[in-house]
Amino acid sequence: MLFTSGCSQQSVENEIGDIENESGIVENETRVVENETRVVENETGYIENETGYVKNETESLLNETENQTNRSEHRETESENLEEEVEGVPQEVLNVVEKSDRNVMQTLADRNFTTFVELLNVAGLEPLLAEEGIYTVFAPTNEAFDELPENAVPALENNTGELEKILTYHIVDGKILMENDLENMTSVKTLEGEELPITVTENGVQVGGANITEADIVASNGVIHQIDKVLTPPPQ
Repeated sequence: MLFTSGCSQQSVENEIGDIENESGIVENETRVVENETRVVENETGYIENETGYVKNETESLLNETENQTNRSEHRETESENLEEEVEGVPQEVLNVVEKSDRNVMQTLADRNFTTFVELLNVAGLEPLLAEEGIYTVFAPTNEAFDELPENAVPALENNTGELEKILTYHIVDGKILMENDLENMTSVKTLEGEELPITVTENGVQVGGANITEADIVASNGVIHQIDKVLTPPPQ
């Protein structure tokens, strides 16, 4: 009887050990499942991040495509505007202009117009005469500015509104007017808005009472006529 009891107790202990081992296996399997779940969650998060990245990349490509479309439309508009601007200009004049690689501002800076150039910069008109377009500019020489009353130039520099009004009276926008064109005109509308009177004398062409001392200075975006007097628009 004692032997049988000992065997039974040992059997029970073995069964308990087996149960504990099985519990350990279950716990290990549970941990494996939990780890696999975390892996799946991590992979899901990675996929979501990848999806977000792809969405951002797609939006970036769409934005870039839209920007390229806008730039293309802008270039087409500029081309159309330029074609409209040169409409009516004789082809021989355009051929002469196309031979120059210096725009109006660069051409002025290369010659005896340093005061005029400085004032154009002060008035913020430099970008206008440097961009594409066509302009006729009546440019006073440095000596013409020297003929103004003392301190007139510094006073204009401190009054940009009046300065811009005077300078734009020297500019015709949208037209290339060579000297032979001016000889057949009595006036021309300036960028300032007022008409600039033109007269022909035995000494040549005058604009606003100023003599054209050198005509047809060609630039890539227009023509310059050198004058010996600073023009002033009529009082309003």
